[in-house]
Amino acid sequence: MPAGGRPTVRSRRLGAALRRYREAAGLDQAAAAEAIMKSVSKVSRLEGGMVSASALEVRTLMDRYGVRDADERTRLETWARASNERGWWLDYQDTVRPDYADHITLENDSTYIRSWEPALIPGLLQTAEYAEAVISSGPTFISPERIGQLVEVRQERQKRIAQGGTHFTAIIWEPAITSLVHTPDLCGAQWERLLDTGQRQNVTVQILPESASKAAGMSGAFVAFSFGVEPNVEAVTVRNVTNTTVVESAEDLAVYVNVFDQLRSAAISPEETAKRIEKLLGSRPQEEKEEKS
Repeated sequence: MPAGGRPTVRSRRLGAALRRYREAAGLDQAAAAEAIMKSVSKVSRLEGGMVSASALEVRTLMDRYGVRDADERTRLETWARASNERGWWLDYQDTVRPDYADHITLENDSTYIRSWEPALIPGLLQTAEYAEAVISSGPTFISPERIGQLVEVRQERQKRIAQGGTHFTAIIWEPAITSLVHTPDLCGAQWERLLDTGQRQNVTVQILPESASKAAGMSGAFVAFSFGVEPNVEAVTVRNVTNTTVVESAEDLAVYVNVFDQLRSAAISPEETAKRIEKLLGSRPQEEKEEKS
């Protein structure tokens, strides 16, 4: 069983890839079972993400399926090893829902992350104070202790981009940023976080102008993930009121890629974004600036 005691997004991705290669080779599950000297039931559960495959089993199956691409073989073997690894987020499994754990897993494994947010600052760019305010204002009651844990999780997630482990591009609709002026105890630090993080080599922050409402209305918030050297989108998470859904079908992914490309085209440049945020910082009341200094 994968780490955590349940099928994970890692084991599902690996199983789906192995199934695609088996079918492309024109083989049935019995042939796969014979190759790794396991039962057909084991292969079925493996392809369904219910059990983990070892790196040796993946290597053997790739040989049997005729997969010669070295990068792809390495990637699937890496997924096999990762399926059995215990992610740091499992320390919060009483607080982090399974669908949220899937999102964090995708973040942790990614090489490129693209985020579209029409209403909030993306979680990877939030200050602790802003995160606490967002979490506590949700539609369901959350105990103060769990709020604190969820803030910790969000801060832990941010280490991924702080350490340069992935390339992160965020497009944020302007009202999500400018509306912070109504929360003076949060706005200064949050605007500075956007400005500072946006200057990192692996981070791009772009504002979608308020006037681009047509583009903003194309989709609710989503995050797209890539896992290889090339930024090809392989998974998308979509957040709603009750949970987070992972989208993995090629047809659906193509739609999200198209939407993100249109949003990026309609957004202002990272340089102009920084100037707008600097202007917001300069417009704060004088007493707030003095308190900050």
